[in-house]
Amino acid sequence: MQYRQIQITIAKDGAITERVINGVGNSCTELTAELEKALGEVQTQELLPEYNQQTIQTQNQEHENLWQNS
Repeated sequence: MQYRQIQITIAKDGAITERVINGVGNSCTELTAELEKALGEVQTQELLPEYNQQTIQTQNQEHENLWQNS
């Protein structure tokens, strides 16, 4: 299992950007929920392609299980 890392950038205007590295699926949003709550209102959220990987991996695993059980 890879470690997840939160990268936080604070711009000169005070805008805060966070990015989860090695986060897959909704684990990234779960990981940052408390941090976002403490920092205040989220203005925008951009989900990276890794957010959808969990669904793909789960579907592949289900397909393999069905094939093995046939």
